[in-house]
Amino acid sequence: MKPVFSRVGHAVLGRIGPAGVSLAGRVALPALFRTLRIERTGHQHLKRLKQNGTPVIFVFWHGRLLPLIHAHRHDGIVVLVSEHRDGDYLAGVLHHFGFGTVRGSSTRGGVRGLKGLIRAARAGLDLAITPDGPRGPNRELKLGALTAARMTGLPLVPVGVGVSSAWRVRSWDQLLVPKPFSTVRVAYGRPSSVPRHAGRAEIDEVIGSLKSELTRLAAQVGDTEPSREPENTEPSRESAGTTHLGEAEDSEHSIPFADTGAS
Repeated sequence: MKPVFSRVGHAVLGRIGPAGVSLAGRVALPALFRTLRIERTGHQHLKRLKQNGTPVIFVFWHGRLLPLIHAHRHDGIVVLVSEHRDGDYLAGVLHHFGFGTVRGSSTRGGVRGLKGLIRAARAGLDLAITPDGPRGPNRELKLGALTAARMTGLPLVPVGVGVSSAWRVRSWDQLLVPKPFSTVRVAYGRPSSVPRHAGRAEIDEVIGSLKSELTRLAAQVGDTEPSREPENTEPSRESAGTTHLGEAEDSEHSIPFADTGAS
């Protein structure tokens, strides 16, 4: 049986539609964002690439998207967003905050999404991909980001995100929602590249390196990995500022490229 939060939430979203949800986000989020403080580390990794005029592919976990919308608002980054209905809501919010979007989902549009990312890269734009999206499993790195890096030639820049005090939605990705007046900590990691004709061994090496770097960055910003069964766990000392909001239900899909879009 679906939790009450999930049933009511989906009923409400169904009634007001993508435009209504996007409007709510455009009204509520700016008010929240104005209260937040941002701390960044690892600027040197981006600075060297930017000095050379090299666009990048930002890689981060799906549940850390919301704080990064604030941190990178109006930077013109192009985000891969799924073609599921949830993606319609997110696309409206992203556009409001100055992001571009490319649509691709686990059931349709995967190839179209990759082509859109290639076009954006050729135009000199930064890209953003959540390697565990759009439907999880949480923090399980899929091959989509590496496929985009191999096809575009752009470096992958892992990003870690932590918040001093936040709500954590009981969705598959444990979506992090900063509380008002909290501090958002953003850490940029060491870039990595995927050779155009990389073999299996090279790809495995990049996967291992990227996962290790994402784990290191998460620890650096105090982003503790959520439990697989959050409803049965006590909050850790490190996540004492995190409050669970409710529970939503998502299904798992798995095709190599398209499973990388934000929902």
